[in-house]
Amino acid sequence: MLFNSLNFALFLPLVFVLYWFIANKNLKTQNLLLLVSSYLFYAFWDWRFLFLLIFSTLLDYYTGLKMSQTENQNTKKTWFWISIFVNLGFLGVFKYYNFFAASFATAISNFGLQVNPWTLKVILPVGISFYTFHGLSYVIDIYKDRIKAEKNFIDYSVFVSFFPLLVAGPIERATHLLPQIKKKRAFNSDQAIDGIYQIIWGLFKKIVIADSCAQYANEIFANYESMNSISLFLGAFYFSFQIYGDFSGYSDIALGTAKLFGIDLLRNFNFPYFSRDIAEFWRRWHISLSSWFRDYLYIPLGGSQGGKWTKIRNTFLIFIVSGFWHGANWTFIIWGALNAIYFLPLLLTNTNRNNLEIVAKGKQFPSLKEVFSMTSTFFLVLISWIFFRADSITIALKYLKNLFQCNFKNGLEYLGIERYSAELVLLIIFFLCLEWISREREHPFFGKWIYVKLTVILLSIITLGVYSNITDFIYFQF
Repeated sequence: MLFNSLNFALFLPLVFVLYWFIANKNLKTQNLLLLVSSYLFYAFWDWRFLFLLIFSTLLDYYTGLKMSQTENQNTKKTWFWISIFVNLGFLGVFKYYNFFAASFATAISNFGLQVNPWTLKVILPVGISFYTFHGLSYVIDIYKDRIKAEKNFIDYSVFVSFFPLLVAGPIERATHLLPQIKKKRAFNSDQAIDGIYQIIWGLFKKIVIADSCAQYANEIFANYESMNSISLFLGAFYFSFQIYGDFSGYSDIALGTAKLFGIDLLRNFNFPYFSRDIAEFWRRWHISLSSWFRDYLYIPLGGSQGGKWTKIRNTFLIFIVSGFWHGANWTFIIWGALNAIYFLPLLLTNTNRNNLEIVAKGKQFPSLKEVFSMTSTFFLVLISWIFFRADSITIALKYLKNLFQCNFKNGLEYLGIERYSAELVLLIIFFLCLEWISREREHPFFGKWIYVKLTVILLSIITLGVYSNITDFIYFQF
């Protein structure tokens, strides 16, 4: 069920009414309603994979109880590794088996041997990477004695499958979400109104910004061999805002929807394109995933402690694994490695934490130095997105080669014919201005001009939104 669909527009008010007007006097009933609603939400995609979600939930719930009930460290470790191997096993089979099979066949062919590997003819279960990481963090935290196992199965199931975050995050922690699920919730009109504002802002990002950019980015990437440098730069530029508007738009809708039910989710984006270096960018982009890898992989490996080679190893490992998490393609691995290369100089010079505050905090405009830092950082990110978007490494490299050949033949003529340039670039500039004035908050709906901004955004959604071809959110494939 898409957030930007009529089905969800009917589903959400119905659940909201039942939650606050029918089940509002009993916390257990509220949580049961959230669980049933979440399973219906997920089953709308493909009801067969609902059983996989329920099995994963049962496994981690039971594993958590067993680890908490035993004082024998070997028994505790056994249950821990059962959960880890089974969860990663499902993820590996559904998401990565075909990739490894094809890569093995290609490697063998280099020695003159031809192999026709058996591949799976199944679709990737939507959200599997997200709910698997929910369960893994829960099991790891119990194993490390950071939390106690949750005894109420309904409460734990809501933590794993709460429908706003189920298919594309944010990746929640039991320490943050479970206490809210177990606590009696009273309707808060201010919180609900803020949630509605955030949903509207997320829809604007998705329907107006991301889907508009997608039309042009897809066309340029599909015909990159015949494009001049200006066109190729705009293709990467449009994709940069497509993926940002698409994923951060989903996160805004998820956070806003959760607020309607009295629940606060982890913030997943914090104006990443205003970052002044790559380290700051990764503190502001897909925050829940970056912090997950930091806490459950990077720090246990030693983090930035130790010698120079340990720092280099850990940096590359964390970024490459993060890239591979996004998809079973070498392009994602290269994308991760490229970001590691960007990040490494900052780490080795101990300047990776220089920009912890939002840029130009408390000021109306940035300094020239800040403008240069933001522009150069965005350009590096834009280059890396080419690998993320391309179907293969070969295509990405050809795209970059053509981009930097400085071929300006025909100038903007082709773009003018195809309606690529002025209107959409102006729309993105308008979007960036809205982001800039609200960079110290979650969305632009605040202050004395709130209704003016709300009217403009709603009119933009109605008049500029892309409705002819409703598309999935990009991160559903991960």
